[in-house]
Amino acid sequence: MVTRHLAFTLLMLKLAVIALSSTRPNPLTKACLGGGDGSLPADAYQTTCPQAEAIIFSWAAKAVADDPRMAASLLRLHFHDCFVNGCDGSVLLDDTESMVGEKTAAPNLNSLRGFQVIDAIKSDLEAVCPETVSCADILAVAARDAVVLSGGPGWEAQTGRRDSLSASKSAANNNIPGPNSDVTTLVTKFNNVGLSLRDMVALSGAHTIGKARCSTFSSRLKGSGGPTGANSGDAGVDLDFLSSLQQLCSGSDNTTLAMLDLATPATFDNQYYVNLLSGDGLLASDHALVAGGDSGTRDIVQSYADDPVAFFEDFKVAMLKMGSLKPLTGESGQIRRNCRSVN
Repeated sequence: MVTRHLAFTLLMLKLAVIALSSTRPNPLTKACLGGGDGSLPADAYQTTCPQAEAIIFSWAAKAVADDPRMAASLLRLHFHDCFVNGCDGSVLLDDTESMVGEKTAAPNLNSLRGFQVIDAIKSDLEAVCPETVSCADILAVAARDAVVLSGGPGWEAQTGRRDSLSASKSAANNNIPGPNSDVTTLVTKFNNVGLSLRDMVALSGAHTIGKARCSTFSSRLKGSGGPTGANSGDAGVDLDFLSSLQQLCSGSDNTTLAMLDLATPATFDNQYYVNLLSGDGLLASDHALVAGGDSGTRDIVQSYADDPVAFFEDFKVAMLKMGSLKPLTGESGQIRRNCRSVN
C-alpha cells in the first residue's frame, strides 16, 4: 500500500505540474459535460477518499517509470472504455459464463494493456477507501496522469462515475475507430458519441506517444521492393518512411512494434502533427487526416503543428468531453470491488 506521506508528496507534485500546464481557464461549461445534472465534479472524493488521486498518480508514475509505453496504454484504456456505451469501466470486465466482455473485441485484442496497473490501483484504493472509488474514475484519472507524466498538459479530471454491470463486445467492434479508418469513418464514429471534428483531430494527437504492431498498419506496406501499389500514390506519403516500416515488418511476425512518433516517442507534444505534414504518419487513420478531401482536418493538423499550446488546450477540452460521455451516476451501476468483475 502507498504510504500516506508518499501519497501526499506525489499529489503535491501532480498538482504543481497541472497548475503549470493549465495556463488558461477551463473553457468547458457544465452544459458540455455529462452526468445527472449535466456535470461531473472534479472533487467527488474530497471527503470520502481524499487520498484517491494521489494513490492513482503514484501507481501511474511507477508504471510509466518501469515502462514508458505504459503511458500510452493507460490513455488508450480510457479512450476505448468511453467509446463503448460511455465511460463506465466496461472495458475492464473479464468474460463470464453469461457475458462476453470487450477485451477480445477486434480493436482491443492483443492491443489493450495496463490491466494489471488498474488492478494494483484498485487494490490499494480498496484497502484505504473500500467500495468508494469507481474503476471508471480510475481510468479517467490515470489517463490524465499518463499525459502529465509524459510531459503533456494537465487538467482537473471529473470524477463521480459509477461502474457498469455489463460489457458489449459487439459495441466495441462497431464503435471504436480502427487504425485503417478513413476520415469519413473517423468523423462518423466520433460524431456518433457526440465529439466534433476538432475533438477527433485533437484526440488523435494521443498518437504522439506509444507504439503499434505491424499488423495495424500492414495495409500501407503492400507491394514488393518497397511501398508501391495504391499506397505509393497517396498524397504526401514519405516513401523512405514507408520503406523503413516495410523493412521493420518484413518478417512473418506481425507483432513487431513500431513507434507512433519516431522523433519524440515518449514525450507528449505536437510532434505527431509535424510528422503527419511530413508524410510520416504511421497508421492509415493518421495519414488520412492530411491526405486531402474536404473534411478540413488538414487545416486543423497544420494549426496544431504550428501552435503546440493550441493543441494542448484543445486536447484538454476533448478529453474532458470524452470523459463525460454517458457516465453512470446516482444509483445507476455500482462501485466494483474488483475492476474485472461485478460485485
